[in-house]
Amino acid sequence: MKPHRHLLTLFFLFFGVFAHAQSPQITRVDPTHWWVGMKNPNLQLLVYGPNAGTLTYSLAYPGVRLVKTHRVENPNYAFLDLVVAPTAKPGTLTLTGKGGGQTITRAYELKARDREPKGQGVTTADFIYLLMPDRFANGDESNDKFPDLADTQSDRFNPFLRHGGDLQGVGQHLDYFKELGVTALWLTPVIENNQPLTNEGGTFRSAYHGYGFTDHYQVDKRLGGNAAYKTLVKQAHAQGLKIVQDAVYNHAGINHWLLKDAPSKDWLHQWPTYTNTSYKYQPITDPHAAAIDRKVTLDGWFVPFLPDLNQSNPFVANYLIQHAIWSVEEFAVDAWRVDTYMYNDQPFMNRCNAALLAEYPKIHIFGESWVNNVVDQSYYVRNKIAFPFKSNQPGGLDFVVQTAMLDALRQNFGWDDGVNRLYAALAQDAVYEDPTKLVTFLENHDTDRFFSVIGEDFDKYKIGATWLLTTRGIPHWYYGTEILMKNFKNPSDAEVRRDFPGGFPGDRDNKFTAAGRQGREAEAFEYVKKLANYRKATPALHSGKLMQYLPQNGTYVYFRYDAAKTVMVATNTNADEISLDMGRFSERTNGFTRALNVMTGETLSDLKTVKLPGKSAVVLELTR
Repeated sequence: MKPHRHLLTLFFLFFGVFAHAQSPQITRVDPTHWWVGMKNPNLQLLVYGPNAGTLTYSLAYPGVRLVKTHRVENPNYAFLDLVVAPTAKPGTLTLTGKGGGQTITRAYELKARDREPKGQGVTTADFIYLLMPDRFANGDESNDKFPDLADTQSDRFNPFLRHGGDLQGVGQHLDYFKELGVTALWLTPVIENNQPLTNEGGTFRSAYHGYGFTDHYQVDKRLGGNAAYKTLVKQAHAQGLKIVQDAVYNHAGINHWLLKDAPSKDWLHQWPTYTNTSYKYQPITDPHAAAIDRKVTLDGWFVPFLPDLNQSNPFVANYLIQHAIWSVEEFAVDAWRVDTYMYNDQPFMNRCNAALLAEYPKIHIFGESWVNNVVDQSYYVRNKIAFPFKSNQPGGLDFVVQTAMLDALRQNFGWDDGVNRLYAALAQDAVYEDPTKLVTFLENHDTDRFFSVIGEDFDKYKIGATWLLTTRGIPHWYYGTEILMKNFKNPSDAEVRRDFPGGFPGDRDNKFTAAGRQGREAEAFEYVKKLANYRKATPALHSGKLMQYLPQNGTYVYFRYDAAKTVMVATNTNADEISLDMGRFSERTNGFTRALNVMTGETLSDLKTVKLPGKSAVVLELTR
């Protein structure tokens, strides 16, 4: 409990450092700049500096009006409501603040919108590759550490410290992603995490993961800063790759500049004593839930060093929403993954989603709501259930199907077990408005590694990869799984976030190259590569309809089809070979006389029976 008591004292101090006798100054304005021609003409500027909130503000710029000035508890802040008319031209306006016999000015730039594609979204035609920049590749050793940051360390041989991976390193391997069949990159957060080392379970750890923002408008300079991020996005777009930005609305880092002199006490969720979230999702949807349980889930802090933002405060909400739009416009990212989605105030999330979609109608938003049933999962996306609250989130991470796929590979076949788990999960898709917008996966940076979970069984690996790349939804892959990176989160999650071999100076092996991949690693890479590229070139497989058949005797068969093509996916989770009587599938196979085995190139000229070896997956393109 000692760290918790210290933390509360610290935050009470934050709220007590308001300026008193200092002359007014303006030291910061957020957003750092804006654009003319945005669909929403409204803009709220956060103006900060000693006694900046005591000034009377004005501006004179054609097409821009200052509508209202808001003052808050802390006199160092003012919030200015502006309207930027469609007629406004790019240029630099001057904010003028007067007070105490002084006149203070601050230049503010309104930019022209560029033509870089942005907010393109990800669809079922995409294959997303999730990576952690710090652990993927180091392209610039000069930015590994800085003496002026709260965490000055970098040590590849310490699993808890930063390792030096950066955005330039990611950009150096775009050809690798293209070869694998990847179409989009999801990077864990790139925004500045100027966090001190935190004591977690007796071990001091860095914020290399990126989920503790300390300045929303700066990309972490250890990753290369704003310029490196812009360069990566441009390089990716030139290669036909999209970029998914990882967003965090629920909390900020304890070292965030705003929290060192917070605008008001209600900028954060406050408790008489430190209160952690329960991590329980049931009180949010439970019609019988106690109000305190719901409040603890939503307003409790995720961990002591990630203060919980109060999104019911309208200034907090505007700050977060405008930053989301600014990020898409500034960096030209294509889609939005939202961390800890279910812990956010859901009306705020609807407002934020709506604002992003209004500016970028094609953008895809998929949040992390780590639940274990379809009803709760559907609550956080557009759904067909009569919940009192209706989410407008287009997509979400499909934890239900992920768990079902793992169970299907680990459990013996039974009435509700084995592949019946996967069948049953997909059989409940009727609750979603559009289940194809869910993002499917086998593992991520917070879970045990897939290859370890299935007992390092390569046959099961191929079945799981086949399901992921052929069933409904938008598949995402976790870095290194294509070369059989493994481990459990024991003793910590650092074990499932190891460096990609070949991404760092001095690495003995380079798994980015065919020569560096040995044995089963090479076989795994080639399997995923072949299937992912076939998927990319086959609309029936990524965007066609899905028809699944009840599993029998450990086998699971489904079809993806459209007017142009029919693909049959048949898997056998038993150890022994099974012959499928194809007559059972006549609804989908009538009229077809042959099939191409997509993975082997073999042609089947007899579709009466199909033999499935033990623990195997077969992908057949049916032909007439």
